[in-house]
Amino acid sequence: MRITALVSLAAAVLAIADASPLKFSPKHGHAVPLTRNPNYRHNTQAQINKMNSRYGNIRAASTGTVPLVNVDHDIEYYGTVSVGTPAQNVKLDFDTGSSDIWFPSSTCTTTACKKHVRFNSATSSTFQKDGRKWNIGYGDGSTASGILGSDIVSVGGIQVRQTIGLATAESASFGTSPEDGLFGLGFNTIESVAGVKTFLDNAIAAGVLAQPVVSVFLPSYRRNGGVGGEYLFGGINANHYTGSLTYINVSQKGYWQIPMSDITYNGASLGQSAQGIVDTGTTLVIIGTAAAKAVHQKIAGSVFTAATRTQSAYWSVPCSLQSSSDNVGFKLGGTIFNIPVADVAYEDLGDGSGLCYSGIQGGQDDLWILGDVFIKNNYCVFDQGTTPRIGIAPAKY
Repeated sequence: MRITALVSLAAAVLAIADASPLKFSPKHGHAVPLTRNPNYRHNTQAQINKMNSRYGNIRAASTGTVPLVNVDHDIEYYGTVSVGTPAQNVKLDFDTGSSDIWFPSSTCTTTACKKHVRFNSATSSTFQKDGRKWNIGYGDGSTASGILGSDIVSVGGIQVRQTIGLATAESASFGTSPEDGLFGLGFNTIESVAGVKTFLDNAIAAGVLAQPVVSVFLPSYRRNGGVGGEYLFGGINANHYTGSLTYINVSQKGYWQIPMSDITYNGASLGQSAQGIVDTGTTLVIIGTAAAKAVHQKIAGSVFTAATRTQSAYWSVPCSLQSSSDNVGFKLGGTIFNIPVADVAYEDLGDGSGLCYSGIQGGQDDLWILGDVFIKNNYCVFDQGTTPRIGIAPAKY
């Protein structure tokens, strides 16, 4: 999968109020076309290092400010968001593992900012000053900071007035990121500035969503060439999954956190369970140390490489498994949702060993993280209704 995908967004403004699926057609919303970047080269070791910095060992009861991800992912999904009047377009990474919306201000003169679209608030007739300062620190030492404001934010045709973070300073490491900033889809309890409402909060309150949901279909390069992905705001696209959705209630608001009752291999229990989060901002699946060992003990030829001063510990598996029909499953809400072992063989180490980095890594010994390796195989509906929940069904290609 040597692509960077632009996530297409869709917004369903329907005349129904329940969380029922729809047969999607153009009248139900607006989609932004997906674009492939065939020249992007991913770096799994860098991704593993970043994931250890992203969360550390996040706690099941954690609240408050959370370090966010440097959006230089191995495989990245981002979409175009319009801000202000007249509209200025920015490319943002949609992230259910954080809640802030931010991007560079035109007043930012750092090298990193100059490599991205910078929002000019002075030319927007709908911009309103806020004045509060915000700052974000990352585990790898990178930082961004600036001031808050508010403006009209449009996503797939859904428009609300939204508090935004305008970066006036960014550290150099942001310069390599293809996205201009971040679009958080988590709960407001993990906003960097207390009291700020999320885009979903405001869209639901304004009544502009037919259903209080955002549904995610991430494309798989292996399964369909990496085309056709979308974030659907306000609806559920039944064309993108098979069977029916299984709903699991959120156990702790902040992240989209749910109980994970087991891991299976070809349907057989491995006796591993934990609380975990479903996170579109994470490329890999990151689970506990013991759980990762249990999984890889079932995969012949797996190799564990210990951490050094310059790299995190990691699991690798034979690249030949990219033709395997085996599955690693996660039991959620009583249903097993699979990741094909063909996707566990993630990226060639490039050392002639015939080994690939595994798409399932260990070291996350509190909350597990089901990232894009899981989500591209399983359609996910993030439902922020009265009882927040996640609906999951096998993805259909």
